[in-house]
Amino acid sequence: MTEFRLEASLFTEEEKTNLADALSFLAESDAPLLVEILTVDAEEMKELNARERNVDCVTDVLSFPSMDAIKGVPIVADEHGEELDEEGNLFLGSIVICKQRAREQAEEYGHSYARELFYLIVHGILHCLGYDHETEEKKREMRSKEEAVMQKLSLTRE
Repeated sequence: MTEFRLEASLFTEEEKTNLADALSFLAESDAPLLVEILTVDAEEMKELNARERNVDCVTDVLSFPSMDAIKGVPIVADEHGEELDEEGNLFLGSIVICKQRAREQAEEYGHSYARELFYLIVHGILHCLGYDHETEEKKREMRSKEEAVMQKLSLTRE
């Protein structure tokens, strides 16, 4: 079980602890994994998406992993020293969420804003861990992990 630490001003300490606990099975690491979670408005997300991905539209979540080739392998602090902070955390990456898009999608999918927000965070963290959805097989693998975390959070599809 790996300890996740979340830097996110939009959550209470209890919510961050619950999310970190639900994520713990996703990776194996000898140091806590630190994830930065930021929120932006639609215009900021559109600009970020255009600058970083050359896609000129608003998206729901963007992930900025800090380590490569970590999917499914133990993450060893000694091998990623440049990502180790002074407190002994390995910086996994940053996740940026468009709150407006999350609200729209929650309404569109008929579930709570909280569920959508947590889903987008889990999705982003999986990208930081090296998962993607470029093929149907990879999409199924990623979706399975997303749903397992959401189940642990009691935020299943309504």
